[in-house]
Amino acid sequence: MSTAREVNFDGLIGPSHNYGGMSAGNLASAKNEGDLSNPREAALQGLEKMRLLVRAGFTQGILPPLPRPNFDLLVSAGFGGSDAEIIEAAAKQAPQLLKAAYSASSMWAANAATVSPSADTGDGRLHLTATNLSTMLHRSTEHPDTTATLLSIFEDEGRFGVHGALPAHADFADEGAANHVRLCGEHGGPGVELFVYGREAGESTVGFPARQTRLASESIARAHHLAPDHTVFARQARAAIEAGAFHNDVVCVGTLDTLFFHELAFEDTKATLAAVRRAGEGRFELKPVMVPQAEVPVEDAITSYLFNSQLLQWPGEDRLVLLAPMETQETESTRRFCERMVAGNGPIGRVQYVDVRQSMRNGGGPACLRLRVVMTDEEISSAHQGVMLDEAKIDALQDIVSRTYRDRLSPADLADPALASECRIAREALLEALDLSGLI
Repeated sequence: MSTAREVNFDGLIGPSHNYGGMSAGNLASAKNEGDLSNPREAALQGLEKMRLLVRAGFTQGILPPLPRPNFDLLVSAGFGGSDAEIIEAAAKQAPQLLKAAYSASSMWAANAATVSPSADTGDGRLHLTATNLSTMLHRSTEHPDTTATLLSIFEDEGRFGVHGALPAHADFADEGAANHVRLCGEHGGPGVELFVYGREAGESTVGFPARQTRLASESIARAHHLAPDHTVFARQARAAIEAGAFHNDVVCVGTLDTLFFHELAFEDTKATLAAVRRAGEGRFELKPVMVPQAEVPVEDAITSYLFNSQLLQWPGEDRLVLLAPMETQETESTRRFCERMVAGNGPIGRVQYVDVRQSMRNGGGPACLRLRVVMTDEEISSAHQGVMLDEAKIDALQDIVSRTYRDRLSPADLADPALASECRIAREALLEALDLSGLI
């Protein structure tokens, strides 16, 4: 059994971070639509979360923001001329499309890809499949640039298999690691991969969209050469989706042998847990931690993002740590539950709260901001080192953000052609600092 660790690749929040309210089913996004955002503060908050983990001894990576605005999208919609002319015309004729072109939602790296570590795959390589995010227009254009970024970081084909996105059809709707949990006895050992979907291919739903299909999850499992006996497909509860759990990671998070979830997370909780136990037999003994609806209403779980937290094996601690947003502490039911939980003798021994309010107001907590990649030491050494963070690199990135990002931005400001130039200058400086100039 090889030694491996969980590496968090956080998405760096981009300079066009704004509250455009484009995500149907995401209650926070809708609630704050049109408000002023602070891109500078947002990026600095994310970098401070990364610094916290670096200081604790975690291996921390980063994914740069994608190019914004996405001129390819605007040109494909019939706009032409200079950059300024394209922006001016789109602002007048198709403001919603301009908002989509400026979306900074790639910051939520949990939607960048689905990841299977080499301990689980038939060919012994670490596999990553970029997500098509086809349900939402503003996210559906991300995958070409995301794939290019992943190829730049995980370029050793002998160790890594980077797959492009699935077909951009409703039957293949895929939202990535936000609907995927890997469970195991230890990170370097073989595990169980739990894929959670909201609907079958061809099935239509009324109300908030179910963004993940079973076909998409099954297709990724095949591409990653996962053993069927150690792979589980479970349906997300429709009640959770209707309550605003647009991804499974809004009601469920897991790591190692622990699955932390809300009572309404799965359509059939008993069958889901039984399937995970069967798949993990001989590998690990599942430790489920269920939060009852009677103690924490699902609405509170979603408002506070209790489950959209990072569940971590903290260096030097014998129980897991839940890295949760401040909103979890400020919501009475979730705070009380966390206090009772850590006072017990269960697998989660501590909750640490972090400030990522700028992201939270757009509907993404600590877990949304990171892509978990279990890697061996050899795989870490083979990956692009420019994106591996230490405090000096975090300082350098924060300096770029402080110099190049605006401290206030409204959706109406997207009509300003100067913003496009600012976004380009900021991204190029960030890419140079990460030794990723090939992506410019």
